[in-house]
Amino acid sequence: MLFKNYDPLKKKQLSILDWKGNIVTPELDPKLSKEELLKMYKTMALGRVADIKALQYQRQGRMLTYPPNRGQEAAQVGAMAALEKQDWLVPAFRELNAMLYKGVKLEQIYLYWFGNEWGNHFDEDVRVLPVNVIIGSQVNHAAGIAYASKILKKNEVAVATIGDGGTSHGEFYEGLNFAAAFDAPLVVVIQNNQWAISTPRSKATKAETLAQKAVAFGIPGIQVDGNDILAMYVATKEAAEHARSGKGPVLIEAVTYRLGAHTTSDDPTIYRKDEEVKEWELKDPMIRFKKYLIDKGFWSEEEDVKLDEENNHYVGETFKKVEATGLAVLEDIFKYTYKEMTPQLLEQLAEYKKYLEEGGK
Repeated sequence: MLFKNYDPLKKKQLSILDWKGNIVTPELDPKLSKEELLKMYKTMALGRVADIKALQYQRQGRMLTYPPNRGQEAAQVGAMAALEKQDWLVPAFRELNAMLYKGVKLEQIYLYWFGNEWGNHFDEDVRVLPVNVIIGSQVNHAAGIAYASKILKKNEVAVATIGDGGTSHGEFYEGLNFAAAFDAPLVVVIQNNQWAISTPRSKATKAETLAQKAVAFGIPGIQVDGNDILAMYVATKEAAEHARSGKGPVLIEAVTYRLGAHTTSDDPTIYRKDEEVKEWELKDPMIRFKKYLIDKGFWSEEEDVKLDEENNHYVGETFKKVEATGLAVLEDIFKYTYKEMTPQLLEQLAEYKKYLEEGGK
């Protein structure tokens, strides 16, 4: 019913919680428990602190290139909160908050961006694939997981995340078309943060919405206020149920905004105006969700200050562990591309060891 009422061709965007923290569509309020709501908020709060401090660590020369998440917390946490434990997250690279909610430890996430691939080695019961920097290929990976789930009757839904720029890549279409043709239980969440590095959403495609791209696959699509955590929860919940019931994939466009740079190698002041950023800062998902919780009597400013102090301490201690762990063992860089190292990889490893023994000359 939700998908019929919010047909993307009609350009109607799903919204439940407005930017002031007020419920505007009471009939769609998921009426989550205090425990569920606070888990969502606390994950967002930890993600926000971890994101800010990661940027600081990188600027201090203590972490490698990092992709900021600030402003996209609701799009990620709202979607993950709607899933079941057995469901899979197949991320791109800007999914810190989603990964935290699905059980990936902050230490593991930091270890990866520190430059140690072992950070992608998650606990066995965590249904999250490694960070994927190759734009669009995660949709194919998720389509494969979804199809396997269907064949093996595992009752698992795969959720892939991708940016607005990623929807211009071929693998976005290939993965969704495959999943649609075979009714695989796949949900793709487009985090439309308005900028594909320096390319604005308006220049990337002539489609009026990204959600309407679902029409070409013959599947439901819906555009959601991505800074509204309740709307993201409701849309993903219905999408997952649709996919799980054997009806095929769903495409969700989460309209949000990247408040920071594309990565720490980027300077967004070159291509976008400060006025635009300030306008979106008023729609910050953290601000509206906190106000909603306070109005319900579930949270307070005093608790918020205490949580922020705890998060800052926890993040600082976590990064100390990461620095103490250090970079990966040299062999690990070559060892895990294939089940067994190929002759070429063995040769490359031997050459590089010799290079290091000779002083890197």
